[in-house]
Amino acid sequence: MSSSPILHGDIPAETWLDRRLPASWRPYSRLMRLDRPIGTWLLLFPCWWSAAMAAEGWPNLWLFALFAVGAVVMRGAGCTVNDWADRDFDGKVARTAARPIPSGAVSPRQALLFLVAQLLVGLLVLLQLNWFAIGVGAASLLLVFPYPFMKRITYWPQAWLGLTFNWGALVGWAAVRGDLTLAPVLLYIAGVFWTLGYDTIYAHQDKEDDILIGVKSTALALAENTVTALWIFYGLALILIAAAGWSAGLSWPFWPLLAVAAMHLAWQALRVDINDSSDCLAKFKSNRHFGWLLLLAIVVGRVW
Repeated sequence: MSSSPILHGDIPAETWLDRRLPASWRPYSRLMRLDRPIGTWLLLFPCWWSAAMAAEGWPNLWLFALFAVGAVVMRGAGCTVNDWADRDFDGKVARTAARPIPSGAVSPRQALLFLVAQLLVGLLVLLQLNWFAIGVGAASLLLVFPYPFMKRITYWPQAWLGLTFNWGALVGWAAVRGDLTLAPVLLYIAGVFWTLGYDTIYAHQDKEDDILIGVKSTALALAENTVTALWIFYGLALILIAAAGWSAGLSWPFWPLLAVAAMHLAWQALRVDINDSSDCLAKFKSNRHFGWLLLLAIVVGRVW
């Protein structure tokens, strides 16, 4: 028997949301993508990496918990903004037509009110940090809100997503040390290239529909050169991560463990089939494994 989830478009059916949440809550939980947590992991890991890199010994688990809550609500807020902005486009694409706003389960006005509620929760989380970190975190909103419109004006919206999704690499360090140095900046730029890689893979799922509705992506810009580009993006990400680890003074175990994480990215670039949507989705989701491997490398390099 197949273990693949039942899908309505890109929405998994018969998930824990359907079993545990009241019917009136389910459209909002799907708007937040609670049934698809990979995006939350990809937003969270740069926060954890940076906080662990900045720590004096073991990372602060209270900060880790705050970042986890913040990642859930801010990823949800980002998805809400994106779906609100793309509601007309999504209704024309088979994969996204069942999403809460284009399907009518959540009205555009209700989505905006829900966005405000999520932002307030995110603000409460942010206010638990030091004032410098609060300022750094608040600045991310300058990137969050324009993102949904980038695919209409550039073939590189994945670059803007990278700038947005990896901002936690700055916030994590700032929350621990109350400043920013070279290490978190290098880690942040590394994250941008990492995102360029994994989100280009993700974008190959939608390339035919994107052409029809007139939106842009790196999948369309790179086309058959995607695999070559992945080696470049992931290679630059790893070089910059190594530079960040060196700048932060991580001990020798960081290096062999980083090599293991690098092997995972190499596997993605070697094995991805850009013309197979299911394979693209699987490779995209596998970046959670890279996130854990790199976190392990950083923590061990700090506490050894």
